[in-house]
Amino acid sequence: MRRRGASRLAMAALLGVNLVLPTRPEPVAAAGFVEAYPVTEAAMRAAGPPYADWAADGRRFLMFDPRGDGRAVEVLGDLAGADRVAVLVPGVGSTLADFDRGLGGVARRAPAVQAGQLYQELRATDPAAGVAVLAWLGYDPPDGAWTAAGGVSARRGAAGLAVLLRKLAQRRPTATITLVGHSYGALVVSLAAADAPAQVTDVVSLGGVGAGVQRAADLPGGRRFWAAEAPTDWIRRVPPVRLPGLGFGRRPGDPAFGARPLPVGGVAGHDSYLTTGSATLVALAAVVLHSVDAGRIGDPR
Repeated sequence: MRRRGASRLAMAALLGVNLVLPTRPEPVAAAGFVEAYPVTEAAMRAAGPPYADWAADGRRFLMFDPRGDGRAVEVLGDLAGADRVAVLVPGVGSTLADFDRGLGGVARRAPAVQAGQLYQELRATDPAAGVAVLAWLGYDPPDGAWTAAGGVSARRGAAGLAVLLRKLAQRRPTATITLVGHSYGALVVSLAAADAPAQVTDVVSLGGVGAGVQRAADLPGGRRFWAAEAPTDWIRRVPPVRLPGLGFGRRPGDPAFGARPLPVGGVAGHDSYLTTGSATLVALAAVVLHSVDAGRIGDPR
């Protein structure tokens, strides 16, 4: 009996870091297009504060689900008419409760704030461009570093994001889509890009922990892969371990990965890449708008 009990404990420990078979994937709910706005608005009003206030302020969502840690996909700009779309995916610890206020109450960590800063930069760079930015919390990110050691959440997130990308490609076939992932979100967008429609032209890692591939050139589809990694970002201390179910291998910000580098002037730590005034934000807007001078910003390393 003792041996059996010890075996069960060992199995539980292994499952905790996803070294054995992953848990059964949860159902992937299809993200809607602009027709979803009235449905999500009604759901937010029914959920009460603060979500009812979001609806009252006229904010638009493709997805809203307050159950558990919650999920939401907010749209900034005219998605129905946009010819440049950026999809921003946050990382570890992100929940619906922190969607506006930011993890730990730090606003620069908030998906809604980051998406807003990118949208404003896009509008300032080219006021005439048809742009939309999606703050995509359409998955359940890991709660902390221990649960983030494996890729189960990223694979589930990538599957859900792929649904949205197919919908965008169907409804806006002439638009170009840029995927932007912060930290663990970089792994999500990289996995989703592996089987994404041709409208996805660029993948961007901001302080990314991994990409599911060891080199940017290994990403299918010939998409451009960009990376920003500040010298003061703690992600640099994450070892490039890649074992079955544990670790993500080479970071996108590692020069050996071969990503096109984005400038990081004005970026401090892990959460400031999209802060207004940062060199990364300015360069990212150029990537989304396809106004990049590769010789000036992003020659492959």
